[in-house]
Amino acid sequence: MRLTQTTLLAAVLATVPIAPLAAQAPEPIRIEGLGTLSFPNSGAPEAQYPFLRGVLLLHSFEYGDAAAAFRRAQAIDPDFALAYWGEAMTHTHPVWNEKDTGAARAILGRYARTPAGRAARAPTERERGYLEAVDVLYGEGPKARLDTLYAAAMGALSERHPDDLEAKAFHALALLGLSQGDRDVPRYMEAGAIALDAFAANPEHPGAAHYVIHAFDDPTHAILAMDAAVAYGTMAPDAAHAQHMTSHIFLARGMWDEVVEANVRADAVVDRGLAARGEPGTSCGHYNQWLSYGFQQEGRAGRAAELVLACAAQAADGERAPAARSSADFSAGVQRAWYLTDTEQRGGPVARLRSTAADPSPAWLWGTGFVAARSGQTAEARTQLAELRATVSAMDPTAFMAPYAPVWIGTLQAEIARADGDPGRALGIASAAADYEASLPVDFGPPLALKPAREVEAEILLEMERYAEAASAFDRQLQRTPRRVRSLLGAATAHLRAGNGGAGIAMFETLAEVLDEADPAFEPALLTRSALEGAAAGAAGAAGAAGLRR
Repeated sequence: MRLTQTTLLAAVLATVPIAPLAAQAPEPIRIEGLGTLSFPNSGAPEAQYPFLRGVLLLHSFEYGDAAAAFRRAQAIDPDFALAYWGEAMTHTHPVWNEKDTGAARAILGRYARTPAGRAARAPTERERGYLEAVDVLYGEGPKARLDTLYAAAMGALSERHPDDLEAKAFHALALLGLSQGDRDVPRYMEAGAIALDAFAANPEHPGAAHYVIHAFDDPTHAILAMDAAVAYGTMAPDAAHAQHMTSHIFLARGMWDEVVEANVRADAVVDRGLAARGEPGTSCGHYNQWLSYGFQQEGRAGRAAELVLACAAQAADGERAPAARSSADFSAGVQRAWYLTDTEQRGGPVARLRSTAADPSPAWLWGTGFVAARSGQTAEARTQLAELRATVSAMDPTAFMAPYAPVWIGTLQAEIARADGDPGRALGIASAAADYEASLPVDFGPPLALKPAREVEAEILLEMERYAEAASAFDRQLQRTPRRVRSLLGAATAHLRAGNGGAGIAMFETLAEVLDEADPAFEPALLTRSALEGAAAGAAGAAGAAGLRR
C-alpha cells in the first residue's frame, strides 16, 4: 500500500504521546474579543477578570497589554501568585527566540525574593508548579538548555494535571521554542499534536488555536491548521496578532484574498489602539508587509504601491521618533523589494524610492540593484551589490534574516550576469543560490529571499528555451510558495512551450482565479487573459475542423 502525505503525517502525529483530557472545571469563561479559557487559581475574585484577560492576551502575543492586565490583578490582590507568573511570562517569546531574563526576575522578585521563597508562598501545588517552571525558564545557564528544562517542567505539570488546558497550551508553546527560532519539523509536529488536542477540548481557546497555526504554518502541513485559522480570527477580534496569525495558514496555501482580509483586520486593530493613544495610524510594520504582499499576489499592484509609498513617507517624517523612523525604513525597504519583483516595474515612484537611513538595509540595496540590473544599468547594479556585501558582512549572524544573505547576493549576481548577456553564468549562480535556499527552513511568510532563487533559475531556463527544465524548476518553487503569481505565470508558460498544454492551461486557469480582481494593466493578468483566449480560439478551431472532416 502506498503511503500518501496525509497518511504519513497521521502516522507521525499518532506517535506523539498525549495525556487524556478530563472534563474541565469550572466552566470556561469567555472574555469578549479575546477568547475563552478555564484557569482555576487562588486569586481574589475581584482580580479574576484582569488576570484571565492577561492570560488570553498572553496567548495572542499581545505582551504589553497582557503585562498591564497582570499588574492590575496584582494591584487588586498583592498575594496573587499567578499574576506575577503571568507578567513574567510576557518576557519570553519562544517562537521569536527572545527572552528578557532580568525583567522577568524583577517581576518574580516582587512576589518573593528567591525561587524557594516563591515555592513556599504559593498557595497550591499546581500554582507552585507554574512558579517552579518559570523559575527554571529564567534560571542560570545557556538559553537553549533552560528552554529545554522549562519545556520538560511544563510537560510534567501537564501530566500531573491532565484537565489543565493552560499547562497543555504552554507546554506546546515551550516545545515550539526549543528550536531557537528555527523550524524543527519533528518538534513542531509534537507541539502541534498537543495544541490540536487542546483545541479539540476548547475550540475557543486562543492559545490552542494560535499554537496549532505556528506548528503547521508551512505548505506541507497547513491543511491541518485550517480549522484553527478560521476559528482564531473569529474568537479574538480584539487581538491584532490573532487576526494576522490566521494569514500564516492562508499564505501557506496561496489563499490571497484571505491573507488580505486577515491583515486588513489586524491593521485596523493596531490603528484603533494608536488612535486611543492619540497617535496616527501606520502603513508600516509586520501586518502591513504581509498585506502589501497579499495585494501583489492578487494583482492589486496599485494598492500595494500605496502602502509602500505611505510607509516610506513615515520613514521620512521628521516629526516621528528616530526608532519609529528606523523601523518604518526597514519595513518600507522590504515592501518595496517584494513589489519590484512581483510587478517587475523598472521605473515609477516605488522604484525611485531611496532609504532614509545612513546605512540602508539589505532589502533596500537588493531592490535597487534588482531594478538596475533589469534596466541594463549594470554599473549601478554592481555598486548596490558591493554595498550589499559590505552590509551583510557586518550583519549579526543571529538576526532572523541573516541566513538569506547568500540568496540575496546570489540572485543579484545572477541578474547582473543576465544583463551582461551571459545566461550560462547567470544560471550557474542562480542554481547554486536556489540549492542553498532549499536547505533553509520553509518561510512562514512572504519570501525572506525577496525573490526566490529557484524562480530566478527557472526564468533563466525559460529565456534559454530549456522549457522542460524551466517547468520543473517553477513547479519546485510552487511547492515552496503555493500560488505565487510570478512562479505560476512562469510555470504555465514553460509547460505550454514544453508541449504540456493541459498542465499549462490549468495553471493559467488558476492564475485567472487568483487575479480576478487584478488591476487592468497588471502584466500577469494580461498574459493570462491572452493565453486563455488563445486556448479557447484554438479549441474552437479544432472543433470546427473536426466538424468539417465529418
